[in-house]
Formats: sequence, structure tokens, C-alpha cells
Amino acid sequence: MAAAAGRRCPLTVDRDGSVTERSFSLRGDVPREETSMFIQVIQGKVSDEAGLRRCMDRWTEDVRPGATGFLGCTQGLCDDGTFIALARFESADAARRNSERPEQGAWWAETERCFDGAVSFMDCPDVMEWMGGGSDDATFVQVMEGHTTDASRMRELLEQAEPQLHQLRPEILGGTLCTYGDGGYVEAVYFTSEAEARSHEKLEVPDDLRSLFEEEGRLTDDVTYYDMHSPMLVAAGR
Repeated sequence: MAAAAGRRCPLTVDRDGSVTERSFSLRGDVPREETSMFIQVIQGKVSDEAGLRRCMDRWTEDVRPGATGFLGCTQGLCDDGTFIALARFESADAARRNSERPEQGAWWAETERCFDGAVSFMDCPDVMEWMGGGSDDATFVQVMEGHTTDASRMRELLEQAEPQLHQLRPEILGGTLCTYGDGGYVEAVYFTSEAEARSHEKLEVPDDLRSLFEEEGRLTDDVTYYDMHSPMLVAAGR
């Protein structure tokens, strides 16, 4: 989202993750290549969790109804107090228009006081959905942030690995890969449960699939993992 009156105004949603209308479950009807979707990633250390939850509730009731082009959001608080949100819009223009709304700016002026220090924003115009994209059925989401020397090749590797990965890791519901700036990327993986994810990650990986993972590893660096143990998943309201 673009700045509103010099202030970044990100989007968050209700604390219980309730879905009002459109479910973020795109398996079977969206191709794996990049889509027209735009994602903004918002990240910061939380100092007032209760206050942040109150602000989320107020955004849901008072601000979300006017957020045209908003497709939904995946967000959560990680173990180290980092809050991450992946807000989805139909386009970068839709995100900008929302950010420029006076009510959005007023809401963010209150919300940013719930954070300890600056909040970072990553505008991601190139979005790929693999294994059908994310899912509101997920109860565990892992987010990876890092840099890549070849985003196009990363997308190719995900496409090549998808058939085998679907068979080997049935607890993976899907994921998104989005890129920003000069080689920055954010990948979110949606799981049926954390217990199943931890169990299956110990499985032996076939050689051909391992080679794809190893190549991906050579294309990335400075990767940080964030676990959303209780992700809040919401879609656009009426």
C-alpha cells in the first residue's frame, strides 16, 4: 500500500480470523504462474498485543467495509513478538486507494502505537500461487523472508516440485511466493496443522526432489523463518 499523507497505512483484520464472504482457497481454479494479485507484507515488533487486537476489531467493524479491492489477509504473532501480515489486493492501485482513505490513516495512527519501533512494509507486485495458493483451512502458517538471485528460477523450481511435494507432504495446503525490490522475497506455506508439518518434515526426500530443494537453497540467502502458530485468516467482507 502506498503512503497516505506521508504515513504508511497497512491493513489488518479481526483477531479470531473469521471469514465473512470470500474464502482464500484457490486450489483448482488459479494457474501456478504469477497472478494479478498484489500483496503487501507488514512486519513489526508488538509492544501492546491487547491494544493491537482492539485495533484489529475496530478495523473490521469500521474500516474494512470501504476497502474496495481487498481480497483478504493472513496474519499472526510469532514467538519473538513479531507481527506479520500479508494483505492481498486485486492490484497495487487498489491497495494505494485504500491507504489514501482518511479513515484508514486515522486507524493506523492509533494502531502504530501498539508497536515497538518502526514497522516495515514490503510491496510485492509479483505474486505466484503454488499448489493452488493459500487456504483458510490452515491452522499453521510458516513465512520465509529472504533474498534470491533468480526469482524466475525459484518459481520454476516450485512448479517442478509441486506434483511430488503434493504426494510427499499432504499436510501442505498450498502457498504463495511474492517478490519485491532488488531480489527480496516472501514465501508463505499453509499447513493443516503444525503437528503434521513437524512430523512430515522428517520424511526422507527422494533424490530428484532433493536436487530441486538444493538448487533453491543456492538461489537464496539471508532467509528468516517465522511461525504463525495461530494464524488469523480472513477474506474480503461485503
